[in-house]
Amino acid sequence: MTNLIDGKGIAAELRAKCAEIVSNLISNGIVPKLAVIIVGDDPASHQYVNSRAADCKAVGMDSTVYELPSDTTQSELISLLEQINVDPKIHGILLQMPLPIHMNPDEVVVHISRDKDVDGLHPINIGMLGSDKPSFAPCTPSSIMQLIKSTGVPIRGKNAVVVGRSNVVGKPAAMLLLQENATVTICHSKTVDLKEHTMQADILVAAVGVPGLITGDMIKPGAIVIDAGINRVDGKTVGDVDFESAKEVAGAITPVPGGVGPVTRTILLMHTLDAAERINAGN
Repeated sequence: MTNLIDGKGIAAELRAKCAEIVSNLISNGIVPKLAVIIVGDDPASHQYVNSRAADCKAVGMDSTVYELPSDTTQSELISLLEQINVDPKIHGILLQMPLPIHMNPDEVVVHISRDKDVDGLHPINIGMLGSDKPSFAPCTPSSIMQLIKSTGVPIRGKNAVVVGRSNVVGKPAAMLLLQENATVTICHSKTVDLKEHTMQADILVAAVGVPGLITGDMIKPGAIVIDAGINRVDGKTVGDVDFESAKEVAGAITPVPGGVGPVTRTILLMHTLDAAERINAGN
């Protein structure tokens, strides 16, 4: 029988741990705080940002949201980031993507302090991740690892296949799996015979943004399947895995919604608390 990996339940457990850490930090005179920056008027982005502020409040953390108009210049955004970087009361920075088209994200993210880069966007943090050095990994790949580990199945020595090679999900997920001593294959749009690769996976991560790409006949019986896809089809949110056929084959599988998403939100809180502890340990 397939084990449904309950992302909501795992996220609730992690939030309880966050609340304990917050209480301990506050008792030591440290009030952890996340700064969220959004540029423009995209409704979905604003909803996401408001949810992050609510998450902080739920565990006792402080947060502040900087809402900038869409005509904000890149230099003005960078100036704000540099102010936040040196603000001792702020421990984490979340820059909401996408930025307006007149801004270059690569030129902006390098101005986020890597010590406060809780979303794992800074190229130095990405490079440190690839070098097995302590750093903030992007939140979604970190969530993927939490979900895999929740099954209790050892990762060491397993064949892991990651479908998708984005800089924010696929590649860092592969690096995190390598750190756990999995044998990792990365598949992408130019991969020949995707099924041949996915059928070898003891751990299969789908993160490509194509609804229903992975079907049950492409999954090794008993495999752990983590679906990081978020797609809108006929008004519904669906993943990259055809859940109905996959659940008949997989040993454990995440649903969409209710799998990777809730844990990813909580990872952002955990990273901010980690940053608060690191920053204050260095003072």
